[in-house]
Amino acid sequence: MTKPRVVIVGAGFAGYHAAKTLSRIARDRAEIVVLNSTDYFLYLPLLPEVAAGVVEPKRIAVPLTGTLKGVRVVVGEADHVDLQNRWVGFTQAEGEKNRLAYDRLVLAVGSVNKLLPIPGVTEYAHGFRGLPEAVYLHDHIVRQLELAEQAEDPAEQQARSTFVVVGAGYTGTEVAAHGQLFTDALHAQRPRLTVRPRWMLLDVASRVLPELDKRMSDTSHKVLNRRGVDVRMGTSVAEATCDGVKLTDGEYVPTCTLVWCVGVRPDPFVNELGLRTDRGRLVTDEFLNVPGYPEVYACGDAAAVPDLVNPGKVCGMTAQHAQRQGKRAAYNIAASYGFGRRKPYKHHDLGWVVDLGGKDAAANPLQVNLAGLPAKAVTRAYHLMAMPGNRTRVSADWALDAALTRSAVQLGLVPANAVPLESTTPEVATRSR
Repeated sequence: MTKPRVVIVGAGFAGYHAAKTLSRIARDRAEIVVLNSTDYFLYLPLLPEVAAGVVEPKRIAVPLTGTLKGVRVVVGEADHVDLQNRWVGFTQAEGEKNRLAYDRLVLAVGSVNKLLPIPGVTEYAHGFRGLPEAVYLHDHIVRQLELAEQAEDPAEQQARSTFVVVGAGYTGTEVAAHGQLFTDALHAQRPRLTVRPRWMLLDVASRVLPELDKRMSDTSHKVLNRRGVDVRMGTSVAEATCDGVKLTDGEYVPTCTLVWCVGVRPDPFVNELGLRTDRGRLVTDEFLNVPGYPEVYACGDAAAVPDLVNPGKVCGMTAQHAQRQGKRAAYNIAASYGFGRRKPYKHHDLGWVVDLGGKDAAANPLQVNLAGLPAKAVTRAYHLMAMPGNRTRVSADWALDAALTRSAVQLGLVPANAVPLESTTPEVATRSR
């Protein structure tokens, strides 16, 4: 008898944990296939540490093969879904077209950089959603300080030593916090660089981390201020140019670095499916089923899953929700074959952790607010627990960073044109043409 085939599109937090959970439940009774644009699961929360040179890039790229036992991994970019005939079309890395038939389908395609209609941003800003973008930013920071050290013009030196981050949410706050520590370390190694590197963090919100508890926001703001980060709330970019940014308050800031961290939007692939959406996210019921297609499930950032804890709303686009939705989708798929009983997705907030670099962090596990070293310990313990692999390697990088002077070189492996802000696959470097 032919085994039923479950195809999971995407291997982010939702797709990876759906595959891992389902493989454990199925025990070879089903063929599980993961279709993803890379052969690894990316642990996104540690991207700022990659950009700052704390953690090596490969540490947060957990291989799919080997960690997803009993799961077939297909590397390719999904480009079509035939819902009537039940198959997914995709393009492989070298351009070959192919398709996968399915009995059950899980759409966990994730999200990409959020864009705003601000002049010059698409041309001159870089996002922070994928590994290529983090590697590029690391090299770019080192390059700018090297060029600043060589510059004879004080104005050029200042511009190259100024780094502007737009978006004071989870990612932007961590990028600015880690970035200031990183550039201060590089500055100490360059006696000819007379200007201290300057980081600016901008957001139209009234406080940093507006989506989190105010006490975590206050803790993070204090750390940023202490380090000298220029935090400007109620301010954003009005226009970006090749040599600086004009702010909404009228000030012009000369800079060669604009990091775009204003948030994410569902993968545009969702709009091509012909299914009902809510602000670009696939509408599902509380069981993660797509209405009208009981064999199709959606979870993660690309799914508008009803929030049963907050009636009338949908779940936020967070790793916590994505991971747990992936697991629930796996159990509900098993239930559709008679193994167990399907249940609605319901999740209570377990708290948040924000790593601010050095000995600083903010955390509220189970709504207990922590700061400083206790928060740092909780934050790192959480990341190690949440990572599905490479824990020892990440721990080793943390230990080495605490014990040794941080060295930094620019390898130039990811050029600027390989990581455009407007990209449907920020996890893959764009090929030069």
